[in-house]
Amino acid sequence: MRSFAFNVAYWLLSIVYASAAAFAALTPGRGATSWIIRRYVKRMVQAMRLLAGISLQVRGRERLPAGAFIIASKHQSWGDGFATYDQFDDLAFVTGDHLEKFPLLGTVLRKLGAIVVNNCGGREARDSLKQSGATAHAAGRKILIYPEGNLAKVGEKFRYRSGVWHMYRDFDMRVVPLATNLGLFWPQEAFRKNPGVATLEFLDPLPTGLGKEEFLARLEAAVEGKTAELIAEATGRPAAPAVRMLAPDEVARAAKLAAATA
Repeated sequence: MRSFAFNVAYWLLSIVYASAAAFAALTPGRGATSWIIRRYVKRMVQAMRLLAGISLQVRGRERLPAGAFIIASKHQSWGDGFATYDQFDDLAFVTGDHLEKFPLLGTVLRKLGAIVVNNCGGREARDSLKQSGATAHAAGRKILIYPEGNLAKVGEKFRYRSGVWHMYRDFDMRVVPLATNLGLFWPQEAFRKNPGVATLEFLDPLPTGLGKEEFLARLEAAVEGKTAELIAEATGRPAAPAVRMLAPDEVARAAKLAAATA
């Protein structure tokens, strides 16, 4: 019953606030649109707590550096964006271009200054990250990115993509790893929600100036290691390493290679 009530609220809130944000996007500046989206996020987090029974505890805020920085987060739940966005007054975020297929959402994303990239990755996605990221960086905004580029199941991980490193290098910005176990309570995009206390934990920022391989290795170790600990803490089971999954672009490349060598 909790899951049904929350999902009804989810769609009602989404329709009402998305419609309001689309009208606000017609006004100059992004202030009105941003205000509406912040209200939407807060209402959604409240609905998670009151209807789905999912409370959030946030750790590590004292580790956050001053000024603009990049948040590189684990992504196991559709609720991750709401939970993280609610922690900041003005957050830019990296998202796939699939969201632009929803009516009116593309207009809202552009007004918010979201960094929309091609889901297939490659040079086009890197160029979009560089151009839109530069705008957010110049405005002193914090930037949220999911370095795996995919929504993973609990206990799974995808290859960490290099886009976050390019932003880190190009803008000389600190990167704050973010671990979470929200996927235990709101798994991916699942209808069923599981009541409990989910945790977001901001970890120590990575130093600037690291090479690509070292940066990605340190980022993955921090995010995956702490995420496994948070899952173990919530379930009472020993922490287990995440299983590496192939990203969709890797699957496509493997299929082409198999066809070429058949």
